[in-house]
Amino acid sequence: MSFFYQVMTKKGRYEKVISWFEANAESAETELHYTNNYQLLVAVILSAQCTDKRVNMITPALFEAFPVPEVMAAATPEAVFEYIRSCSYPNNKAKNLVGMARKLVADFSGEVPSDIDSLLTIPGVGRKTANVMLAVAFDTPAMPVDTHVFRVANRIGLTDNSKTPLETERELVRYIPRELLSKAHHWLILHGRYICVARKPKCEICGLRDWCRYYAKNVMKP
Repeated sequence: MSFFYQVMTKKGRYEKVISWFEANAESAETELHYTNNYQLLVAVILSAQCTDKRVNMITPALFEAFPVPEVMAAATPEAVFEYIRSCSYPNNKAKNLVGMARKLVADFSGEVPSDIDSLLTIPGVGRKTANVMLAVAFDTPAMPVDTHVFRVANRIGLTDNSKTPLETERELVRYIPRELLSKAHHWLILHGRYICVARKPKCEICGLRDWCRYYAKNVMKP
């Protein structure tokens, strides 16, 4: 199997990995809870370096207190902080959430914009968050790269030890069919969250190990 990995082309590896995900993770989707694009944007901003489980514990009360951007825009960061204090970096996120809401109200009539250039002007929205909104809210082909996607893509061998999320994004976009990009984002995230975990990947139950660079070099070879 290790030899099979070594002679396999990158295109072939992508084909095998994509086929496996299509057969085994067809229904992959975000685990964040939301009912509209504003709520999704709030949840994604909160999810930076924080688990979706924690975000989902925080957002019900937050959404009840600030149901629309106009209400959050009129609030202070200190008021928002009281609802999100249990997440990571609550001070910065409270400021970003209020700034985000004020930007939506001032420049976008209270609606979340659907293009990446506009999204990137919103406080708290970086490239990953913008791509999540494109992929999830607007069903636009996009490849958000978070820590899970970055780790899994490098481990498997979908990328050539890329050094930055942008490098990873560009390589994944190059090889994954456009119509599958948004779904592939969820495939890689969930795989990284539950199987290809950071400290000790669960290779013994991983369906991708036959085409995985990490498995070939660190499990098979020894």
